Amino acid sequence: MKLKKTCLSALVLLLFLWPGGLLRAQSREGSAFDQSKFVPDIALILDVSGVARDMADQKYYSLTIPGFSFPFLNQPSSSGLNAHRGMNFNYGELSLYSVVDPYFDLFAVIDLAPESASLEEAYFTTRKLPYGFKIKAGKFLASFGRINEQHEHFWDFANRPLIATALFGEDGLNEIGAQVTWVAPTSFFLVFGAEMLNGANEQSFGTTGFDDPRGSVAIDAVQGPNLFIGFIRSSFDIEDASILFGISNAMGTTRNDQGYSGGMGNAVDANTDIVGGDLTVKYSLDAIRFVSLQSEYMYRVMNGTEYTDNYFSNLVLPPSQLDKHNSGFYAQVAAKLDQLWEIGVRYDLLMQNDVSLGGADQHMPSNLPRYSAMIEYNPTEFSRIRFQFDRDESRYIQSSGGLSRQPYTQIILQANLTIGAHGAHAF
Repeated sequence: MKLKKTCLSALVLLLFLWPGGLLRAQSREGSAFDQSKFVPDIALILDVSGVARDMADQKYYSLTIPGFSFPFLNQPSSSGLNAHRGMNFNYGELSLYSVVDPYFDLFAVIDLAPESASLEEAYFTTRKLPYGFKIKAGKFLASFGRINEQHEHFWDFANRPLIATALFGEDGLNEIGAQVTWVAPTSFFLVFGAEMLNGANEQSFGTTGFDDPRGSVAIDAVQGPNLFIGFIRSSFDIEDASILFGISNAMGTTRNDQGYSGGMGNAVDANTDIVGGDLTVKYSLDAIRFVSLQSEYMYRVMNGTEYTDNYFSNLVLPPSQLDKHNSGFYAQVAAKLDQLWEIGVRYDLLMQNDVSLGGADQHMPSNLPRYSAMIEYNPTEFSRIRFQFDRDESRYIQSSGGLSRQPYTQIILQANLTIGAHGAHAF
């Protein structure tokens, strides 16, 4: 009897320990009731900064880039990145990703603020469509250009490029809609894409209807998709250099009410067309060190009607033909010196700023620059400490005497940390 017990114990132990044994194989495959296989990849990203700026916060919040928005939507937000002198909680980003089934992936990003939370992105993508097609639908960062669809923690600098802020606002072009892409069967990477979006972005588009208290003007809100984007991207290698370039085009209706329906303000009803081109060149010196060049150019044309009313002063102006031509670019160079250190410089320029009302030139300022330089220390791939210097000469203050230029200088010390399973970013 004792011998039988000893043999049975040895057999059980063998099942547990023998490589490829029965129980170990079942452990690898997992139980059908094991819930761990259904838990998505979860990551939390924290970004904080300290800012020194030679301008008081209240004055900084009143700055604008005249001519690029209607009328002053591109003022720095008190809740934006690096908004305050002193310490800033820029964002907490909770990302979730999982394979749903053999046919779909699901991705979501929740933006966490000290007293609120909002859904930044939530979309699905298909996995097995034939002939190189792929569909994405939900709420997502539009694939216009290079910088817009990147999350903040992937940027080489602590703030969004000037032209992207001027045309799309501090949050970028983030819309509800659907995207279709097709990867061409070529020897190099070539993708064509199209997006159909709601177009709620007020910086260049918008869907809000408006009417004046007198009842003489009534413009309906835009129904259905309001913004359509097409893009082409290609990439190839030349020895140790990787080159990525793209062309984008966004077309939609601009419907914007800035107090006009309340009896004192402005409104616009127009059509807007934005084209952009982007180029990224990354030259690898070895497995760690590299030098990268990234640049984007954007050009916007807006044609329509502007309405102005001051009901309380009984001042109403006739509708005026609105014509805008705005353009700008940024160019940046970043160099990875070793595993720990990276440096970079960026030049932003808002170039063309032609605005006319009723055929009369509004004499908006043009050729507005910003200069930036940064150095960052990466203790590991999960943490980053960045020191950045900015000299911004693009901002103005509107007063009774007209526009007054208000350049400022700021220094940013930024810390960005990540925990959890966060997938690698695309090149």
